[in-house]
Amino acid sequence: MLPEEALQYVDSLYGAALQFTRNPADAEDLVQETYLKAFRFAARFRPGTSLKAWLHTILYNTFLNTRRQAAREPVVAGGDSVERPAAAVSQADTPEQLLLRRALDGDLQAALDSLPEIFRQAVWLRDVEEFSYREMADILQVAPGTVMSRISRGRRMLHERLVARRTP
Repeated sequence: MLPEEALQYVDSLYGAALQFTRNPADAEDLVQETYLKAFRFAARFRPGTSLKAWLHTILYNTFLNTRRQAAREPVVAGGDSVERPAAAVSQADTPEQLLLRRALDGDLQAALDSLPEIFRQAVWLRDVEEFSYREMADILQVAPGTVMSRISRGRRMLHERLVARRTP
């Protein structure tokens, strides 16, 4: 299998990945992981069989493994703030945190909550927690370009949801 041969199926793989994940960024990541595995294990491809089918099999198995792994991971809810009642204010709250808590009105909170998880994480880490792109890439274990893409898409979706909620 030559890389040029495999790359001709990128659109087909992306379409399938989008159907599985229902999320463009996740679909892109899934296709990327599929190609990484395909190139790593190219010696396992049997000439004379369908390269497209082989790639789709890798795609599907990678998707299933990702889902299984995600189901086994513990849910992280953001530290000790989960244990505190929502109305309680601790001595550790900074003025910025208090202001942010008051600024997140119902529409904004609902719009943020409606974002797919990967975009919500990216927008939150950048715009609220103010992490650098490099820090975010390390936290989310993705490339800095992916972080920037997720922030851009997340902000656009957030804006669209807010406009939709506030337009009579």
